[in-house]
Order: sequence, then C-alpha cells, then structure tokens
Amino acid sequence: MKADRATAGQAAPASAEQAIAEAAAAYSNWGRWGEADVLGTVNFIGPAERRAAAVLVRRGVTFSLSQRFDADGPQKGWRRRTNPVHTMTDTGLDAVHGDQGFPHGFGGADDVIAMPLQCSTQWDGLGHIFDHGRAWNGRPADKVVTSEGDRVTGIEHLAAPVAGRGVLLDVAAVYGELPDGFAITEEHLTATAEAHGVRVGRGDLVCVRTGRLARARREGWGDYAGGPSPGLSFWSAGWLHRTEIAAVATDTWGFEVRPNEFENAFQPLHQVVIPHLGLLVGEMWDLDALAADCAADGVYEFFLTAPPLPITGAVGSPVNPLAIK
Repeated sequence: MKADRATAGQAAPASAEQAIAEAAAAYSNWGRWGEADVLGTVNFIGPAERRAAAVLVRRGVTFSLSQRFDADGPQKGWRRRTNPVHTMTDTGLDAVHGDQGFPHGFGGADDVIAMPLQCSTQWDGLGHIFDHGRAWNGRPADKVVTSEGDRVTGIEHLAAPVAGRGVLLDVAAVYGELPDGFAITEEHLTATAEAHGVRVGRGDLVCVRTGRLARARREGWGDYAGGPSPGLSFWSAGWLHRTEIAAVATDTWGFEVRPNEFENAFQPLHQVVIPHLGLLVGEMWDLDALAADCAADGVYEFFLTAPPLPITGAVGSPVNPLAIK
C-alpha cells in the first residue's frame, strides 16, 4: 500500500489544549496500580507474560535494536543534547611505553564516555514529561523531579521488569516509505498487525518501524533529531491505552509525528501518554535488521529484553534492546 497523508489524520478539535485535556481524562491510568506506583504500564508485564514470551525463542537468533553510541550520532545540540564523547584514559601506547606502572608486563586500557542520557537509542522515563505541572499518577512535578533527579519514578525502577513479548509493526513495509509528517493512526497500526498476522495485546513491547532511520542513514542525519518525521498520530492515544501494551518504541527521534497535528503545540502525544497513561516510550531504535528477518520468516513476535541502565534518579536512559527469535 502507498502512504496516503489524506487518510493519516482525523478532524481536530478547536485546540491542542482541548484535545490534550480530553485525551488525558479519557485515557488516564492514575491510581490504577495504587498511589505509590512507579512502573506505569510496565505493570502489564507479569511472570505469566514473560513465560509466554520465552516460548517465542525458537531459532536462537538475536538482534540488537540499538544505534551505535558515538560522535557520528544524530544530535545537533538542541536542548543541549550532544552526541557521545568517548575518551581513552589509558591506552596500548601507555602500556607499551611503560607509563602505567604495573609489574611483570601487565597493561590495560580504560575509557570514559560523556553523553546526554537521551542522545541515541533510549527510553523516556516516567519523570520525563509533565502535563500542567503534574507528573505520572498525578504527582506534583516539582515534588517528583528536582535538582537531585527524579526522586520518585527514577529510571532505576525499570531495570528489572522490562522483558517480555516484543511485536514488530513494520508500517513502512505495509504502506511504503513514510514521508515526513505522515501520522500513523490506529487504522494503520491495526492494518499492519493484520498484514503481519500478529496480534497486539496486554503487556506487549511494541516496536513501530517507519523507515525514518533507514532514510537518515541513506541521506545523512539532517534533521533526524528534532525535525520533520513520520510518527504516531495524536489520535493513536486511545489504541495505546486500550491495547494495554507495556511500551512502544519507534525508529524516530520523537515517537510522534512531526510537525505535530496542532498549531502551537509541542509533542502533545507525549503530554498524554507519559504523565497520564504511564506509558514507557522508546525512541531512535534500530529496527531495520529485525524487520528484514521478520519479513523473511513471517514471524513478527519475539522475546524482547530492554532494561534501562539503573541510573538513580534519571528521567531517561540509553538502552541496547535485544530481540530474540
């Protein structure tokens, strides 16, 4: 099928403010897992879901869904986000020239990396986005995230539970290469699932491929980080809530379509799904090799493990997601 912008959106209400308020009220998960909850929709993954996902490992092949973390990454400095800076603090030169001071010929290398936690393949934590000063579960944002970090829903709480059934929805394979500004609606997502012969449901970790990363690799980074892009429509919020998925990740910088579907708005879908649904959101995932394998064997479900680094108080984290088929 060809990508058709005319079918990608729905009639908008009077303003982004109104749409966000209505979606927040309709799809809120506040209190669903108790006042003290720090996991959000990851609560949908339990032991039963993980046992069922483990059965999906049949061939024993693995796919890293992460971009490389290096100085040639996509960042351009927006919001002080830079690409990783990798520095060697001990090298083979130091060892060969006897500058390390170790006995009996012992030598080694050490290194340091400095980078924003959301500069490449990553998770958005629950403390990353607020709506009118409220964080996940209705907490006051200024009581959750301070200069000390996220004191309540820090990304470290997700270090163990993010493992379960992964599902690839390769929208680009079904609709053709998606142009920038193409809004992926519920209809696109359900049609893609049907085309792949896969269901999406409770506890799933859903990977949505738009083809945007493949295009950036072909044409250069350009405005990949923050510029126009295909992505999920604001109107997919109901589907994200109703399916009870644990997480969604895309091969784009911002997960949702850019430009956004409202005038004078910035990332309105983020504003609903993170603080209100408690949805775990992944961005800049590399889904290309996995997509090629799924197309070859016709299997679009797999075991997926994607724990963030347990950085205390962080509102996001680099991740090396691993799909196992």
